[in-house]
Amino acid sequence: MDPKVVITIFLCGDVMLGRGIDQILPHPGDPTLHEPYVRSARTYVQIAEEKNGPIKRPVDFDYIWGDALAQLERVRPSLRLINLETSVTTSHDYWEGKGIHYRVHPQNLPCLKPAWIDCCVVANNHVLDYGYTGLIETLKELEDAGIKPVGAGRDAKQAAAPAVLNGRGEGRVLVFAFGSPTSGVPHQWAASTERPGVNLLPDLSDHSVQKVSELIRGHARSGDIVIVSIHWGNNWGYHIPEDQVDFAHRLIDRAGVDMVHGHSSHHVKGLEVYRDRLILYGCGDFLNDYEGIAGEEEYRPDLTLMYFPSMDASTGALTRLEMAPMQIRNFRLNRASRDDAIWLHDVLNRESTARGVRVRLRHDGMLTAEWNRFVP
Repeated sequence: MDPKVVITIFLCGDVMLGRGIDQILPHPGDPTLHEPYVRSARTYVQIAEEKNGPIKRPVDFDYIWGDALAQLERVRPSLRLINLETSVTTSHDYWEGKGIHYRVHPQNLPCLKPAWIDCCVVANNHVLDYGYTGLIETLKELEDAGIKPVGAGRDAKQAAAPAVLNGRGEGRVLVFAFGSPTSGVPHQWAASTERPGVNLLPDLSDHSVQKVSELIRGHARSGDIVIVSIHWGNNWGYHIPEDQVDFAHRLIDRAGVDMVHGHSSHHVKGLEVYRDRLILYGCGDFLNDYEGIAGEEEYRPDLTLMYFPSMDASTGALTRLEMAPMQIRNFRLNRASRDDAIWLHDVLNRESTARGVRVRLRHDGMLTAEWNRFVP
């Protein structure tokens, strides 16, 4: 393959279509919730409207993507990957003892089509919010829509299997997805030979690195780009635990991983380029219904990023990283203001410079990363 050929991928953090967002789409599901303080998903719409003004209902399926669609059209990535942190189901079999449950009505799943999403990571702490029935329905709805789910399955073998994506002539991309208990994935959600569930990563030990490496070797071919997507860590805070850093490095060194796509944090965290391989430790929420909910304003969870890494199709090495600053407002992605883009720029530099990455804000509002290229 021509080493000059690059493949550009769109990545983001958690896409949470349940609760309030489900209620403004054309086919709102049952709004009943089982949370300690909120009993109706419509309450989240009300809170958001009190904060940022009325939301016309129902909205069109493309509404939630807002200005992100123009960015996708401009960049035209070969593949598009999100963490879908929502069960796609009409099931009422909610997981008892769990404080928060997300579900979106299956007839609202076409909201993913305007962004032409190729693959949804479902190895997270909400995919079984409505039980095994809800998980099976989620998998079927995504498959029927032509979107590849990864990281959960009808049994352990399917849950562990990668999504194999064809980069429109630029080669294969394999996505392996894992859910970590550190992000709130219950141990009992782990898929087994006899039970559906999540592809659970029990810990970040050397043994887990070896298991991931064996899994990758069982599927990857020479020339494939390998992405490992992990739902891990706390919702809030910029600190990146050393075991996450070590685990990501060992995946690259020993398992041949070309990119680590980390998510779970509700806000953007620092990033790293290790041996010309991108590590996103926490992408932040990309879409949610948190508007108007007070408590963690210093993290600006309303600000998020569209990540556009470009990789050498023959080696998997990162060649360029662009990021588009966005703001969630009225349950919609809006282009961030210059001041908000500067805020994200400053946070990324503060949190990433020690890991060898500097971020520059361009005149067009895009962020680009700079790093010391790896010399073997």
